[in-house]
Amino acid sequence: MEELDPKAMGSRRFVGKVAVVGGAGQGIGRATARRLAAEGAAVVVADQVEATAQRVVQEIHDRDERAVAFVGDLRDREVCAALMQQAIDSFGRLDCLACIAGGNLWTRYYHLMTPEQIEASILKNLWPTMWMTHAAIPIMLAQKSGSIVNIATHAVVNSGHLPYATAKGGVISLTLSLSKEVAKDGIRVNCVAPAHSRSDDPDDRLTPSLYGVDVPGEDDESAEDQGEESAEVGEMRRRITVPMGRRGTMIEQAAAIVFLLSEDASYITGQILPVNGGATYPF
Repeated sequence: MEELDPKAMGSRRFVGKVAVVGGAGQGIGRATARRLAAEGAAVVVADQVEATAQRVVQEIHDRDERAVAFVGDLRDREVCAALMQQAIDSFGRLDCLACIAGGNLWTRYYHLMTPEQIEASILKNLWPTMWMTHAAIPIMLAQKSGSIVNIATHAVVNSGHLPYATAKGGVISLTLSLSKEVAKDGIRVNCVAPAHSRSDDPDDRLTPSLYGVDVPGEDDESAEDQGEESAEVGEMRRRITVPMGRRGTMIEQAAAIVFLLSEDASYITGQILPVNGGATYPF
């Protein structure tokens, strides 16, 4: 049977811990949920798509670990409050929160984006983290303990996806400010900034249509006119800018997130950790 995460190497740092992973149905979120479960955590697998959430729960159950699914739109404050309550109702506490829901929807120049695309990108990439942390903090304050990891991006100063970069800049600010507010209460808040990584799983996908905005089709302007970057140009740029000379994996991103959530990072808070193959990070 396939291991949940071969990099866990038998480590059980999260036995007795309860973790919520927002955006856990695919990509980095899925890898993070699997890694937490492999190390003994009871995991609430939250996603907007029921099929992907249930897939991850089944993968965890197949390894005799604990998990429940939560399906909802994490852009909504009340949904995020219900998510944290699910952790309490199912497992009795909340120790770890990984705010991973989000992702870039379009690569095109700002002035060529429609208002609907701009709004969809901001809604998808800022509000889930805002509302998840807002709902989790009172629970962690009552426990006098907890660990939160948010997800930013290496692309916060790049062109071609300004609304996405702006929202992720907000996530960085949230991380830095919130970490100072709650440090004295035993709660740590950090952020991972992934870059140059991709999933090889064909079932992992971005679905802008879920957010009420269609993906540009064949009848739209050409990639060059839209300010988009061809796959070949993008790959060439990565080879130049990434010293390790390769893309990262979802498992490698999850390893960094889970480290920051763990007690191995007990004296680390308010930090932005780039996971980018050695590329220069702007902060």
